[in-house]
Amino acid sequence: MGEVAMEINHFEAQQFVLEDIQYTTCKSNGTEAVCSKRSNQECILADGSTGSAQTAEVLEKGILQYGCLHYRRRCRIRAPCCNEIFDCRHCHNEAKNNIKIDHKHRHDIPRHQVRQVICSLCGTEQEVQQVCINCGVCMGRFFCETCKLFDDDTSKAQYHCHGCGICRIGGRENFFHCYKCGCCYSILLKNSHPCVEGAMHHDCPVCFEYLFDSRNDVTVLPCGHTIHKNCLKEMQDHLQYACPLCSKSVCDMSKVWEKFDMEIAATPMPESYQNKMVWILCNDCGKTSNVQFHVVAQKCLSCKSYNTRQTRG
Repeated sequence: MGEVAMEINHFEAQQFVLEDIQYTTCKSNGTEAVCSKRSNQECILADGSTGSAQTAEVLEKGILQYGCLHYRRRCRIRAPCCNEIFDCRHCHNEAKNNIKIDHKHRHDIPRHQVRQVICSLCGTEQEVQQVCINCGVCMGRFFCETCKLFDDDTSKAQYHCHGCGICRIGGRENFFHCYKCGCCYSILLKNSHPCVEGAMHHDCPVCFEYLFDSRNDVTVLPCGHTIHKNCLKEMQDHLQYACPLCSKSVCDMSKVWEKFDMEIAATPMPESYQNKMVWILCNDCGKTSNVQFHVVAQKCLSCKSYNTRQTRG
């Protein structure tokens, strides 16, 4: 979706302060509504007093009754790349990247180049705008003019991030844009996450889906690398606790290292190996050590981690 769901404890609908938004009046077929000039906006009645009931009824007609698996919305889009009509860009991408499609003809829609939409209620094709020029219905309570995104389900708390250049979900107040990492992170990580340049601009190291505009939850590892939350859980379910990219531990392993200590103490090496020394590199702290060889594992002398590899005997 362009909207990326980052890991966070709660999602609340984004409410914008009226003083921060410039408004214009959208008039269509006798219907009057206020639409903000910001890239993300909701249909708002121009008149909040008596006489606005009819206007509200027109704007809200068919709300949450139209759309596809990806969005609840009251319009369809004409793809500028193939001139075909689809419910949304994800529907286009799924259809045009299907395994039955010739590889040469597979493609994604250039979302920012969408110019025409078709009202789902009256069928009128028109330039991208929030309110239908013919029947006056609001085609999406959330509307981003930049991303050409319409969505009636505002419980996602959508917002447009100018740093990312796309819309995301979860509420603007819950996220900040890290310009070095090049993406939005939970506000909880603002002063604690390790910056990795372009951290989200690559594929998930497990499932290989591009993370930057993934619709699945993404989490940040202690090393700064990013991964799908579900992919990380699958790794841990299979007792894999090291980052697939840099091999650093993805969580506190101190309790595990204590068990390694006990297992090594209970497993003495044969006499011919008791004085064998090897060089190891610690994946967690990056330091090298000359330690006694053991068949179970070798412990880093610096950080006491067993997440090590033998470099030479």
